[in-house]
Amino acid sequence: MHTQSEPQPASLRQDARTIGLVGLVHGTSHFFHLLLPPLFPFFISEFGLSYSQLGLLVTVFFVISGVGQALSGFVVDRIGARPVLIAALCCFVLAALSAAGARGYAGLMAASALAGLGNAPFHPADFTILNRRVSPARLGHAYSVHGISGNLGWAVSPLFTAGLVSLTGSIRIAYLGVAALAVVVLAIVLLSRDSLNDRAPGAPAATGTGHGSPGAGKPEHVLAFLRLPSIWLCFSFLFFTTCALSAIQSFASPALHQLHDLPLTWSGLVVSGYMVCGAIGMVAGGFLLTRFSKLEPLIAVTLVFSGLLLLLAVTPWVSGLTALALVSLAGLGTGLAGPSRDMLIRRAAPPGASGRVYGLVYSGLDLGFALSAPVFGHLLDAGQAAAIFEGSALALLAAVMSAALVGRSLTARVAAPTRTA
Repeated sequence: MHTQSEPQPASLRQDARTIGLVGLVHGTSHFFHLLLPPLFPFFISEFGLSYSQLGLLVTVFFVISGVGQALSGFVVDRIGARPVLIAALCCFVLAALSAAGARGYAGLMAASALAGLGNAPFHPADFTILNRRVSPARLGHAYSVHGISGNLGWAVSPLFTAGLVSLTGSIRIAYLGVAALAVVVLAIVLLSRDSLNDRAPGAPAATGTGHGSPGAGKPEHVLAFLRLPSIWLCFSFLFFTTCALSAIQSFASPALHQLHDLPLTWSGLVVSGYMVCGAIGMVAGGFLLTRFSKLEPLIAVTLVFSGLLLLLAVTPWVSGLTALALVSLAGLGTGLAGPSRDMLIRRAAPPGASGRVYGLVYSGLDLGFALSAPVFGHLLDAGQAAAIFEGSALALLAAVMSAALVGRSLTARVAAPTRTA
């Protein structure tokens, strides 16, 4: 029977320190997702750019991040997560400095590319550290903190950059402030690096050579994990849930405005409501995770709950404010599923392949963001506002099916050695 290598028991203080540090760097990575978009209106006025050109900056970020994420997992397994995290934070410093020094489109493109490169390794590095350093009993809470910190990074980034521009009247000073923030996080990581050492004596080291066949002493090829259906099913799960998230983040506000004639000043609150409920769900999901040995039913119930709320929001007999509340509450279900999702991926990862599995699987997140926004944007342009929520619900249903198939695949993998013994 395959089980992921468990870290040695650690004290609450040690676990809390590691969880807090990983949460900090994960929040920083989400902060840099929005390095450029909050200041797009300023770039239009200062550099004379179009929205199409600015949209390409976002595409470049996610393409580099997605490809880099799939590849960086191999590096994490080879040399360890800590040096990769430090290098990623250095890329963020360079990205902010590039944005501060930009004199036109080329400088902004360089900043977007550097930010995407820096963002690439965070999921494989973060989860490798958590899985090897945090006590199994606290992993659910670790995953909760990890998810919440990402949401906080998204929330803080536009407030920080736009706030500095308002205070100083200068884009360049604002980005120098962002660079200084990244330097502070880098300094904290360097000073606390012992708590992020996934190659410490108490933490099982990755072999970097793949995993052996059950009952065999010879290790398999480094790419052997690609043959496991559960890995690609986890990838599809991340892709579908991200498609739903992208639709809500990008288009829920104008969709509610079109559907229910809800003023934009009110409909604009839907994303904040969705993310706040998602954060609450992640906290509760960490506790639920410790009570369920089988994760697929928990994921199914929570995501179906969210999908039903989204479908209910488009019905004509609900008011605009009720629809706003329903969509916001849908974030609770996706948040509840978050820690279970991360644990399901952990169970799917063969021994010694944690970094590259998380890297490949979480590149589905980047692909979801890159592909879904144009599709949902086209639907909204065509006057199909209800399709924003119906499509999100359909994507969540597809994610439920992916999770169920992951469970079946893992059960079959466990049963295979028994049948051949």
